[in-house]
Amino acid sequence: MKIINAEKAPKAIGPYSQAIIANNMLFASGQIALNPETMKITGENVKAQAKLVLQNIQAILNEAGLTKENIVKTTIFLNDMGDFAQVNEVYSEYFQDHKPARSTIEVARLPLDALVEIEIVCVIS
Repeated sequence: MKIINAEKAPKAIGPYSQAIIANNMLFASGQIALNPETMKITGENVKAQAKLVLQNIQAILNEAGLTKENIVKTTIFLNDMGDFAQVNEVYSEYFQDHKPARSTIEVARLPLDALVEIEIVCVIS
């Protein structure tokens, strides 16, 4: 097992790791729109927050030596399912032709009152 700590992604805000590699798989904790330098939520709307979330995920992938093509499953947590189309637009731009399996769930509240959180699972080939 290997713990991934990406300097260019936000530090964990609780007792967990950014990501862990085990048995040729990477499991990344959910990422919210935390600016890694200020550790404050950044982005005035869900699209801006989703972009930062995906940048944070990319930083974790980079640290692990992986690419988005290694992602096999994502889970999106939304504060408001009414934001689905806007997040889907940002998500589509990031993933382009790569289409991992995905679940999207509306939740009552996210950490630090974020509007969106995304977690990923990767296979390391």
